[in-house]
Amino acid sequence: MNKTAAIFLAGALLFSVMTSYGFDKSSLQNPATKKAVITSLLIGLSSDNDGLRKSSAYMLGEIKATEAVIPLMKMLRIEKNEDGRIVAALALYKINDSRGVFAVKQAIKFDDSGRVRKMCTNFYNQTLRDRFNVADEILDSSKVAIK
Repeated sequence: MNKTAAIFLAGALLFSVMTSYGFDKSSLQNPATKKAVITSLLIGLSSDNDGLRKSSAYMLGEIKATEAVIPLMKMLRIEKNEDGRIVAALALYKINDSRGVFAVKQAIKFDDSGRVRKMCTNFYNQTLRDRFNVADEILDSSKVAIK
C-alpha cells in the first residue's frame, strides 16, 4: 500500500471512529476503541499533511494518550512548522507525563522560535501551577524560563 493510501485510510478510520461515537471521550472507555483511535492518531502524526499532523497531536493530548509522549516529543523537537511544535507542546502539557513536561521545558531553552519558546513557557508555568498550586505572581516567565 502506498503512503498516500495509508494516510487516507488512517484519516478515514479516525473520522469514522470519531463520528460514530459522536466525538465523546466517554466512548473511549472501551479499550479496543481507545487503542484503535490512538493507533490512527499516531499514524496521523507521521503524515506529510500539516493539518492531519497537528489535528492528531491535538487529539492525542485531549485523550491523554501516554503512548504518544515519545512521538510528540519528537514532533516538538523536529517539526518545521511553528504551529505544529506548539500543538505538540500543548498535547504534552495535557498528557502531563514527566518526560513530556521536561521536553516542553527544554524547548523553552532551545527552540529557535520566540513564539514557540513563549508558548512552551506558558504551558510549563501552567504545569507548575497545576502540580504545586503555585501563585501566578511567582511564575513570572522571566523567572521560570531558563535563558
